[in-house]
Amino acid sequence: MSTRLNWLRAGVLGANDGIISTAGLVVGVAGTTTSRSSLLAAGVAGLLAGSLSMAAGEYVSVSSQRDSERAALDTERRELAEDPEAELDELTGLLAARGLSRDVAREAAVQLSERDALRAHARVELGIEPDELANPWHAALASLVAFTVGALLPLLAILLPGPDQRVPVTFGAVLVALVVCGQVSSRLGGAPSARAVVRNVAGGALAMTVTYAVGRLLDVAGA
Repeated sequence: MSTRLNWLRAGVLGANDGIISTAGLVVGVAGTTTSRSSLLAAGVAGLLAGSLSMAAGEYVSVSSQRDSERAALDTERRELAEDPEAELDELTGLLAARGLSRDVAREAAVQLSERDALRAHARVELGIEPDELANPWHAALASLVAFTVGALLPLLAILLPGPDQRVPVTFGAVLVALVVCGQVSSRLGGAPSARAVVRNVAGGALAMTVTYAVGRLLDVAGA
């Protein structure tokens, strides 16, 4: 359940990034032109660049995490082979630190070690589940899909309405989507939703306002 929640939370945050970054881009371009083809080109370019960047970044990050986990497991495996008694004492101490009496902690350490010493140390000492190491390809794909889904909303919102309604419709659609993302992410994290929603909406509104204002200034300067 914890793993699924983490993936879901990452997906929501990826979609949130896609919404805000793409909205800022297309609204900024809308401040300089009413050409639908220009808006489409900018939006698609931003979507592709953002989703691929997110996927690459997540792949590198999770690959580094996986390498660190494997290195920690290799170290633990070597220590268990070289000095099993010291490792048993260490596991006993870790279990005792969690509230067990020394005798019970020792008995638990012995039984866990007899069953699978590496798994016991990985879970208790390292906080790692050996059979469920992070998968960089899954993380990259999830980030790519989440960002793309989020980015499609402002892209469609800026393209479908007429020139006079594009910016207001995009602002409205994006702010509603950010409210939903803020509520979902806060609930997944067990945090108060009101504060998360306000931060999310304020950040998105600021990004669109600034980029639109810059677009208008550039349009006036180039006129």
